[in-house]
Amino acid sequence: MTQIFGVDVGGSGIKGAPVDLARGTLTTERVRIPTPQPATPDAVFDTIEEVLGQAEWEGPVGVCVPAVVVDGVAWTAANIDPSWIGTDAATELSKRCGSTVTVINDADAAGVAEMRYGAGQGIRGVVIVLTLGTGVGSAMFVDGTLVPNTELGHIHYKRRIAERSVAARLVEDEDMDLERWAKRLDGYLQMIHRGFFPSRIILGGGISKRFDVWAEWLDVPCDVVAAELRNQAGIVGAALNLAVTEEL
Repeated sequence: MTQIFGVDVGGSGIKGAPVDLARGTLTTERVRIPTPQPATPDAVFDTIEEVLGQAEWEGPVGVCVPAVVVDGVAWTAANIDPSWIGTDAATELSKRCGSTVTVINDADAAGVAEMRYGAGQGIRGVVIVLTLGTGVGSAMFVDGTLVPNTELGHIHYKRRIAERSVAARLVEDEDMDLERWAKRLDGYLQMIHRGFFPSRIILGGGISKRFDVWAEWLDVPCDVVAAELRNQAGIVGAALNLAVTEEL
């Protein structure tokens, strides 16, 4: 397969487009539909079908969601409706779409995209990809192999869940001073470094567009860089996950 449709289920929007797997690029403009509220499985599945319909796509689909996913089943629901927990999303979507559908955690999807096409290419050892947005998603790789569902944004940092202290929403939605936020982030990244000693940390999410502005406040003793695929990473990684899964 040289082209697969990727869908990224986010807290505010569900986005999808066909992906050229040779280049890791979208072959058309994204279709974006607001995420239904509440974001129950059935409501999200209906919206995914609508995205596919608008794109006039028939064929395999890779989906990423903000949840721990094991064998297509969601086991957490941090930023979607709690009714997702225990939902076999891959099986249900395959039935609805009449084609193969795989489901992966959204940060893991962004990570596999960065490792194949972006800032993680050719990097050996441990690589950690963090997505900074409403929360903090994480993807960890050892010599290029994904260690799925790491959820490093949910470990404790300064006696609270880490993402409550370092999520980008604190700057973008709550007007925290950028320097104050970046110094908090630096402390968190140093804790991550002490735990895993990564060769590289890749920072994604919308705030990474301004990486050159706030990187001066980071003092982590490893290579820290901005993600390259930006807001396409989830779609590309979801599609790539399906391709890799089908090859196994």
